[in-house]
Amino acid sequence: QVQLVESGGDLVQPGGSLILSCTASGFIAESVGWFRQAPGREREGVSCITDRDGRTYYADSVKGRFTISRDSGKKMIYLHMNGLKSEDTGVYYCATGPFYHISGTYRCFPPNFGAFGQGTQVTVSS
Repeated sequence: QVQLVESGGDLVQPGGSLILSCTASGFIAESVGWFRQAPGREREGVSCITDRDGRTYYADSVKGRFTISRDSGKKMIYLHMNGLKSEDTGVYYCATGPFYHISGTYRCFPPNFGAFGQGTQVTVSS
């Protein structure tokens, strides 16, 4: 059984930066990543990374602004977020799940395939 604990969420002004951290214990699947859920919206994959070779996926909305990294030895996963926008507001969840691809392109697994932490709130507002 896996346990995932997120930290680092906060209230930040537009254009600001945050670093989210996730501590994992137990079984980690082939991919780890970050999902977010805004009020009234479905949970979506923001960024994922494979545990074996570090292959990454970013949602179009965060490309160039967010960076995912992991320390497999310490079972830590990070999300560096820069240039934050109001639309980045939501609860961010750390997750682990299977390797997933569409037409050979790696991407985050569907939410119902993964195990999630409790989440950390990120609010971007002036």
